[in-house]
Amino acid sequence: MRIIVEVEEKIRLDKYLGNVSEYSRSKVEKLLDEKAISVNGKVEKASFKVGTGDVIELPDEIETVQTLKGEKIDLDILYEDEHILVVNKPSGMVVHPGAGNSEHTLANALVGHTEQLSSENGEFRPGIVHRIDKDTSGVLLVAKNDKVHNILAEGFKNKTIKRVYVALIDGVFPNASATIDAPIGRDKTNRIKYSVTSENAKSAMTHLKVLRRFKAHTLVELRLETGRTHQIRVHMKYIGYPVHNDPLYGRAKDEFGQFLHAKSLEFAHPITGENLFFESPLPEEFQMLLNDLEQEASN
Repeated sequence: MRIIVEVEEKIRLDKYLGNVSEYSRSKVEKLLDEKAISVNGKVEKASFKVGTGDVIELPDEIETVQTLKGEKIDLDILYEDEHILVVNKPSGMVVHPGAGNSEHTLANALVGHTEQLSSENGEFRPGIVHRIDKDTSGVLLVAKNDKVHNILAEGFKNKTIKRVYVALIDGVFPNASATIDAPIGRDKTNRIKYSVTSENAKSAMTHLKVLRRFKAHTLVELRLETGRTHQIRVHMKYIGYPVHNDPLYGRAKDEFGQFLHAKSLEFAHPITGENLFFESPLPEEFQMLLNDLEQEASN
């Protein structure tokens, strides 16, 4: 696996890979100890500072998950009945097992919480109808059986399930609102990234509304017409206003992850038809930064 570094400021090798690679941070540490990672053709230590243009080489072998083990992990459950679960996912938690992430995922927590989960997406994605990125926080909908899973999946496909995100973006966005209609596909130079492209791409549309402007940032609300991987992050970078602290598409400065939050979810209950609305408050780190920016703006 080859990763070309895109950061404005120097950042530790282990921290950078923990943020942007498909491997967990513990797996990154193990690979570094085994001297299996090189930068510009030379094996480097975890403390090595990488910068823009550096080429990092990692093994392509993907850790295979043999069984999905249930774990007793506290879940912030917003709603639960015999058909669905609505959870508030914290930033930093991976939704389901993948390369380098075989445990401590939301899927592990769900299996540890209940045996009633849909199997439509396979053994390692029980109940998972849709996902949000590891470092994105907020509302996530889970199906407890296959019938419900298929109804909800159709709802996402037909756009009857409404999702609203809040993000802090770098720069002062000049307009009150905007619609970004730009197709997204895999990035040619970095396999873990996506970009706006016309080659092997899928249509993607994001609606943006400005909530608050600060001296060097803008708080925005985002509504999705489509659900492409990394859609908001890619579209924000494309228009020149990346999500603040995005380690992959922006300028990461701390370990919190990108300031992107799945604020609310509205949908008809798949069995009863009742209209349901769930909203998640901003994570503490997100709100604290907004408070600081408000204070800075008032000075």
